[in-house]
Amino acid sequence: MKEIDPERVSQGYALLHSKCVRCRQGDMFKPGFLNQRMYERCPSCDLFYERQPGYFYVAMFVSYALSVAEMVALGIATAVFSGGSNNVYLYLAVIFIGVILLAPFNFRFSRVLHMHFLDPKLRYKPGYSLPVPRKQEGPVPH
Repeated sequence: MKEIDPERVSQGYALLHSKCVRCRQGDMFKPGFLNQRMYERCPSCDLFYERQPGYFYVAMFVSYALSVAEMVALGIATAVFSGGSNNVYLYLAVIFIGVILLAPFNFRFSRVLHMHFLDPKLRYKPGYSLPVPRKQEGPVPH
């Protein structure tokens, strides 16, 4: 995978690509969009993602807000494209299918938004963009 220059990583790029809030280099989620498992720690700066028990409960409320906004948008789009149909089942079907299809997006993006905007203790620190030094194997000098 192509390495990104730490000085050029914007917050928008980090949000869209689910990158770590502190270093903007490490991935938050394991590969595959339908694979919804997060890494326990950032592969780049070693930030522990679930900072305390129940840390991502706030992300559930963010996900709820995203779902409500999507439902309203789908309802309005259905009204516009159907010519103002009065068929309730059409609206329910479109909204239900839309919410189901957008659920993986909501799960990921709510956690990313939570870490980037709703946790006052987490901020971008360019010094953390460098690889984490690992302990060297071998004999220990005296």
